[in-house]
Amino acid sequence: MPFLDDQNYLYPRDARTQLTPNDTQRTTLIVAGCYVVAIAVLWHVPILSWIIYPFKLLTVGFHEMSHAIAGILTCATIHSVELDPDEGGETRMSGGIPWITLPAGYLGSSLIGACLIACGFDTNASKVACLALAGFFLFTLWWARRNVLTWALILGMSGLIVLFWFVAGGVALRYFILFIGVMSDLYVIWDVVDDTIARKVNNSDASAFARICGCFPSQVWGVIWLIIAFMFFAAGVIVGLVAFKESASEQKEQAAHFLPVPGSSAAMPGASVPTFLLVAVTSLVWKLLA
Repeated sequence: MPFLDDQNYLYPRDARTQLTPNDTQRTTLIVAGCYVVAIAVLWHVPILSWIIYPFKLLTVGFHEMSHAIAGILTCATIHSVELDPDEGGETRMSGGIPWITLPAGYLGSSLIGACLIACGFDTNASKVACLALAGFFLFTLWWARRNVLTWALILGMSGLIVLFWFVAGGVALRYFILFIGVMSDLYVIWDVVDDTIARKVNNSDASAFARICGCFPSQVWGVIWLIIAFMFFAAGVIVGLVAFKESASEQKEQAAHFLPVPGSSAAMPGASVPTFLLVAVTSLVWKLLA
């Protein structure tokens, strides 16, 4: 009769067990729900909307970079990426495949938001997400090196990431990443509704896509993209629930040994990751401005 070590044997979990949140995940879901309510209020109140103005621009940056990445994958030449103070943006490219690059803005930023939401359930995953965001920021700065607003936005966000990395062993960073993820997905949902369903904007991505495809009007494509955005949002939450079952204390213990903050007992000699990122961005700024 085979012997099974109860401590090392992995018992299969059913779907209900995997999707049932523990105490830490329940707190994360409550915080995410509060984010949804707060963002909805701040987004639609003219005076209060300035509080989340930088994060609106960040979500626009995700949108434009998704266009640019899709352009690169379809062999397009990216000329520039620009952000507008009126919360707009533009990606100039030549070549590529329009029926891929046009929907990539909304769908790509939805996917980015979903990934950040999932990472927001775990401290170490949030640190990894920050490294991915750092790469995203560097690519954006390269394509938008003549856009002052983009520089100010990315330098400000980089500073916030470094700041939150140091707070409570990275716990604040986890909730910051969760906020950006929720913000990104909500931006897609509201912008699609505003530009394609509630009113028709002739220069919107959906209108341009409808002119190319010809099979559906822009409102139909808007509804399709809206459904996909909701699916991405739900997928981000589900992945977070299934993949990150560690309690808050377990996450704290693991985070102490994974990319720890400088000065902690687990920190390795030499430059830490937050310090390295800050130096890298500063060096790039100096090089591009020189």
